[in-house]
Amino acid sequence: MRAEAILSLLRGAFPQAGCALHHRSAYELLVATILSAQCTDERVNRVTPTFFERYGDVGALAGAAQADVEKLIHSTGFFRNKARSLVGMARLVRDEFGGQIPDTMEALLRLPGVARKTANCVLGTWFGKSEGIVVDTHVGRVAHRLGLTATARNTKDAEKIEHDLMELFPRDAWTYLSHAMIELGRGPCRARRPDCPQCPLRPVCPSAGHLN
Repeated sequence: MRAEAILSLLRGAFPQAGCALHHRSAYELLVATILSAQCTDERVNRVTPTFFERYGDVGALAGAAQADVEKLIHSTGFFRNKARSLVGMARLVRDEFGGQIPDTMEALLRLPGVARKTANCVLGTWFGKSEGIVVDTHVGRVAHRLGLTATARNTKDAEKIEHDLMELFPRDAWTYLSHAMIELGRGPCRARRPDCPQCPLRPVCPSAGHLN
């Protein structure tokens, strides 16, 4: 199968592919992932050390004033909405989940600031549960270029793209697949002027050599 060939080439090119967001716990990963919306992982990784010095656990963040959180995360963009989500998330986790980040899709989706992409990241990366595939802008772009999704090329419906990928690849590869596709999208399969000649997936890519 073509999907098997793609997965094999990804494993060969990115054997250590993993989450680029620095974290030491489910709490830290969840916070970092919420902050990463419309922001680069590099920027988030510059912000989180100071953030976690002040709000090192759910309890500390649950007791925070939104204005104080906003000041710490201002550079990540959309800081008011993110601060509201972070404080709301922490309070719900404290009040309804005993201060522990939940490990199910249903529970995570109840938390402010958490949509399916964020839940997939936390479940797969920290808890080792493959409930779905993280589809960010990189994964969406790579999926279209590789012809792995039936959605139109200009479609940004992450859940439809995720469904298409889940149909093609084995469940135990879902978490790795998203991380590897993100690395590919940050590297040779970048949005502008992709480096098709140097791309490890060139042999199986229908778009190779046809991209500007």
